[in-house]
Amino acid sequence: MKRSEIRAGLLTFPDSGMRKLKRKTARILLIADTHLGFDLPFRPRIKRRRRGPDFFANLELALERALRHEVDIVVHAGDLFYRSRVPTALVQMAMAPLVRVAQGDVPVLIVPGNHERSHIPQHLWAVHPNIHIFDKPKTYEFDIGGMKAAFGGFPFARKVRDEFASLVDRTGCHRASADVRLLCMHQTVEGAQVGTVDYTFRSGPDVIRGRDIPRGFAVILAGHIHRNQLLRQDLLGRQMAAPVVYPGSIERTSFAERKEEKHYAVVEVSASDRHGGDLKGIDFIPLPTRPMVNLIVSPEKMTKDQLRATLRKRLSELDPNSVVRVQARGEITRACREVLSAPQLRTLAPTSMNISLAIHWQVHQAGR
Repeated sequence: MKRSEIRAGLLTFPDSGMRKLKRKTARILLIADTHLGFDLPFRPRIKRRRRGPDFFANLELALERALRHEVDIVVHAGDLFYRSRVPTALVQMAMAPLVRVAQGDVPVLIVPGNHERSHIPQHLWAVHPNIHIFDKPKTYEFDIGGMKAAFGGFPFARKVRDEFASLVDRTGCHRASADVRLLCMHQTVEGAQVGTVDYTFRSGPDVIRGRDIPRGFAVILAGHIHRNQLLRQDLLGRQMAAPVVYPGSIERTSFAERKEEKHYAVVEVSASDRHGGDLKGIDFIPLPTRPMVNLIVSPEKMTKDQLRATLRKRLSELDPNSVVRVQARGEITRACREVLSAPQLRTLAPTSMNISLAIHWQVHQAGR
């Protein structure tokens, strides 16, 4: 196990009946990078299966624990939407499940991420007393589990490396009279890993140094990194002042994530003698994902009919709910190129499958 990762099911929590006891703990449902609106056009030109509903379904699934009052608070750590400018209808769709949680007397905290350009579109839901947005550095305080909990946070900052200390200070969280403190953000911390080759973030104006993680917090609740992981040490192996938790994205947004499970997290913190409280445990809970498959073909010696037959056979061998990317390599005739057009590929695949094309060919000029 890599030091930056923690497996699902590490720690389970007592049932919701414990919530009324003076337990001096708080349970936070942590989600991030929901990217709602991804592949969900409101006026589609082509009728085909879309991936957008999968993102909404996983959000609803993750929020079930909040609706059952198995957690005390929900934190969305950024990138609620898939881009900065979204239709009003999408804002309403995205906020509806969060409003249901808020109406159930569970507070919801939202960090604006880079996809929101550090800003959540305002709407009527913004005035709900149980929905709180970190539209600027600030702190929200709650009485949870028999203790006072302070949640500091700030919207996404592009050149965060030099601004980080100032942003944390401007939240005022350190000055809050609380038994436990948590910091919410949508940023990259050194040591975080992504991709099929475990790319590790090390430095840059958008990467927070491990040694700059401040004291006085039980845990840092973070979004922006799509793989779930727990960071405790910097790149030199030194213990950071507070652990950093990434729940990861709730769905795969690119083929670089095709081998990753997707999760949300339940984080438990408690008051302690340590200033800011303690992280008691994390449960990374898997979410359902459809298989993502790279299908590689080399059609340079094939006729159009042979290529079509090959693709049909190989697609039939896959899970019909797969998300497939076809990669064509080498020289290819113009006739075969027609088979690899998006409309033609959709005729060869089951209607339940998402299929796209990645072009890696050289067109063969011979008259075939």
